[in-house]
Amino acid sequence: MYSIVDLHSITQPQDPQMLRENILNMAASLLACGIDPTRSILFQQSQVSEHAELSWILGCLTSMPRLRHLPQWKMKSKQKNEGSVGLYTYPVLQAADILLYKSTHVPVGEDQIQHLELAQDLARIFNNQYGEFFPEPRALLSGPRKVKSLRDPSSKMSKSDPQKLATVFLTDTPDDIVLKIRRAVTDFTSEVTYEPESRPGVSNLVSMHAAVSGKSVEEVVRLAEGMDTGQYKNVVAEAIVQKLQPIRLEIQRLRADRGHLESLLAKGAENARSLAAPVMTEVRKLVGFY
Repeated sequence: MYSIVDLHSITQPQDPQMLRENILNMAASLLACGIDPTRSILFQQSQVSEHAELSWILGCLTSMPRLRHLPQWKMKSKQKNEGSVGLYTYPVLQAADILLYKSTHVPVGEDQIQHLELAQDLARIFNNQYGEFFPEPRALLSGPRKVKSLRDPSSKMSKSDPQKLATVFLTDTPDDIVLKIRRAVTDFTSEVTYEPESRPGVSNLVSMHAAVSGKSVEEVVRLAEGMDTGQYKNVVAEAIVQKLQPIRLEIQRLRADRGHLESLLAKGAENARSLAAPVMTEVRKLVGFY
């Protein structure tokens, strides 16, 4: 199941026309990265209303202190002085996204582990109150677990980062990527090593290099022996360009056929609803709605 989470996206203000385009951009990006719609269900979250309905039920089982201590709320509400109710409760919607399909495994980054733990807790709470129903989903972690910002390696790389040089996008041109990697924050030691605590900047480049090349961190560091960080940045940029260029061109090809993307998402939503509807029917019975 691959859900384009447009309900989550409006926890920050969105221009409606831009949101419509971004939904199609995300669909094209996932397809270009190799998601096969004949083997997977790719759909738009808001088109399956059961997500929001289950979120309300789970929200009634969630305490406010439990949400208050989640890292995303702490970070984002600090940035905005005070966040919205949607931002506060979106981990509950995330739990609904997972539990609605009785999911057993969820691929997540390191920063989402605590949110997945909330989904596990809510499965247990629901089961204790209404009878055994939801499985407790487990995390699928892959390396690197977190990609850091190129401008501030103490924080994660983010699409919404206002610093344009902080984030590599799948649609970046080769020149964009080279510029961003060359400007990446490192330190004054020229040797290439992997020490995330003491050298987060160069370690982030090593992680990215390993990820796009399919090599281990150790192999990448060995390959960089004798290079200074300036030379190594060129190697990393070349590896990222090599990995992302075919994806960028495929995104462009897919985006040229809007109708194809819209029909794929419509079919995906239909398939997702066929799985979600019977689960919600059972949930309503268990809760006592009928």
